Amino acid sequence: MTYKMIVLDLDDTLLTSDHTISPRTKEALLAAQRRGKKVVLASGRPTFAMLDLAKELELARYGSYILSFNGASIIDCQTNESLFLSTLSPETVHRLDDLSKREGVYIHTYIGHEILTEQPNEYTTLEGQLTGMDVVPVTDFKAAIQTPVVKCLMMAEETKLARVEQTLQQELAGELAVARSKPFFLEFTEDGVTKGTSLALLSEKLGIAQEEVIACGDGNNDLSMIEWAGLGVAMANAADTVKEKAQYMTASNDEDGVALVVEKFMMDEEPTVSNR
Repeated sequence: MTYKMIVLDLDDTLLTSDHTISPRTKEALLAAQRRGKKVVLASGRPTFAMLDLAKELELARYGSYILSFNGASIIDCQTNESLFLSTLSPETVHRLDDLSKREGVYIHTYIGHEILTEQPNEYTTLEGQLTGMDVVPVTDFKAAIQTPVVKCLMMAEETKLARVEQTLQQELAGELAVARSKPFFLEFTEDGVTKGTSLALLSEKLGIAQEEVIACGDGNNDLSMIEWAGLGVAMANAADTVKEKAQYMTASNDEDGVALVVEKFMMDEEPTVSNR
């Protein structure tokens, strides 16, 4: 099989534990692009928090794409054109705020380049550090959200949030997509909007067949794209739920797992683009 596109989760997949791209992985992805392959970044992160990584991998030069907000946004890196955008209404966010209080967990959302929360907490602080976005405390979360947003996050320690995930997946079925991106991050996007659905949309637009796509990830929010792709890859550090669904398992994010996949499955052609 000739694979034409690889789609990568960021945290704990493409990125090492120190939140960088290893030299071997970077070179493998650049080499793949020189062979005409598409490298797509797919993350729960906001678009703003993915731009530096897209620049490091030269996605604009090679005409590639970003799937941000768990697939709620697709951006063409070359033109900065938005190919797809899904949002949550203020009323939906207000309901999620009520549910977060009922379940006793934290909640935040994103407006512009800022993260808004009514209750500052260690998880939102971590999200600010990961994304490079400012955390802005607000006195009234509902009052602060009067326009549509792309997604919301609920946060708590792992065991508690796993229970909340199960409860809200059942309660909000048919209304919202609900999935954890990390053990302590529970993400909410519009119903039917996942990394997998956006990947399918992008692949159709590019004329790339499902079986020609590789998807790599580690978390539950990666399941949809791993199950959809022709080759679904779990990192060695992935959640058991991901390993069970993947067709192939590679090394961990700290052991060049992504590079190993690229070198094994995407180096079957000579470069078509100069590296100069």
